[in-house]
Amino acid sequence: MARHTFQFEGGEDLTTMGASWFVSYAYYCNVDQKHTKWKMVSTFQGRISVFNRTKNLHQFWLEQIANMKDENLNRNTLGLNAGDIKGMVKTLLKGKG
Repeated sequence: MARHTFQFEGGEDLTTMGASWFVSYAYYCNVDQKHTKWKMVSTFQGRISVFNRTKNLHQFWLEQIANMKDENLNRNTLGLNAGDIKGMVKTLLKGKG
């Protein structure tokens, strides 16, 4: 089965991290360092590397994720639902993102 890749700027990198993981880690970095759901995947070190080299796209990605379908966001393995993720996105967009 082919891998779904987000069809917007930097989509390949966001796909590599996962939209939900990206939001979770961004929230940890910018809002609440007690939030550690992003650590639930064994590949988080590699994902952090992608996160750090794509900072110029973070604001754009947050805006894209805010409009994603809930059923797609609910498919993450972090134990977060779409409401959790979109709530974190809203908080991040109010701040520096």
